[in-house]
Amino acid sequence: MYKRILVAIDGSQAAKLALEEALKIAEAAQAMVTAVFVAEHVAQMVDIGTGLIDEQTRDTAAAEAAMATLEDARALFEQRNVRGLTRTIDAYGEDVVTVLCRVAQECEADLVAMGTHGRHGIGRLLLGSVAEAFLRRAEMPVLLVRRARDMDEIPSTL
Repeated sequence: MYKRILVAIDGSQAAKLALEEALKIAEAAQAMVTAVFVAEHVAQMVDIGTGLIDEQTRDTAAAEAAMATLEDARALFEQRNVRGLTRTIDAYGEDVVTVLCRVAQECEADLVAMGTHGRHGIGRLLLGSVAEAFLRRAEMPVLLVRRARDMDEIPSTL
């Protein structure tokens, strides 16, 4: 049975559903859950005239979103009485998949849970799939949870 579960969270509905599934498994197995938010600093096209203030505002907003996402995970740990911890990891220029693989090995994860948006076609080609890339490189079982197609399918517990 699983004893150490890593969950990749990013604030998306798919990640919230993956966390919910990981918590169900953790409850049944009395496992420890580690929720990880990977902060990446993607170079973005910026109007040179905007200056550093816009970049600082964007970075502050991203940090606040990460903190809120991790706080939500902590609240779920308490609510469900599951042992867990949360971490923000700065990618420092690495891709998210590489960071997640390293963290999964470091925490000796028996299972990694992550959401997938279920994109296909041109959307997948342009945006890529972190979940698919991770699945190809992972050395442990991976649980992929696809986001609900519409709001009626989303569980009310989230």
